[in-house]
Amino acid sequence: MFGYMRLAASDDPDENETIQRELATYATREGFELERLFIERLDARDESAFFALVDALKTADVKNVIVPSLWHFARLPGLQAAMRDHIERELGARLWVIQSTVAQLKGAVS
Repeated sequence: MFGYMRLAASDDPDENETIQRELATYATREGFELERLFIERLDARDESAFFALVDALKTADVKNVIVPSLWHFARLPGLQAAMRDHIERELGARLWVIQSTVAQLKGAVS
C-alpha cells in the first residue's frame, strides 16, 4: 500500500508524525504494509508528490492508496473528487480514506 499526505510549512511536526503513524497502523490493521509514503510539501519546489504517486501506481504492483482525509488531496471538493477518480478509475487503485473511519471509531467509543 502507498500512502499520501500533504504538509504545509506551518504544520506541527509532532502532528505530522502522528498522522504518519496512524496511516501505518491503519494499513497494518487492514492487512497491508505501508510500502511508501508520498509527502506533498506545499512550500517545496520539488516534483509533485501526487504525480510521483501516480507514476508509482502505473509501474508498481501496488493497487491500494491510503490518505488521512480527502483534504490532503485538495481543499476544493471538485478537485478532491477529480484526484480520487484519477486514482480509482483511471489507475485502477483502491483509495482508503481514514478520516471517516477514525471519526466512526471515536463515535463508537463515546
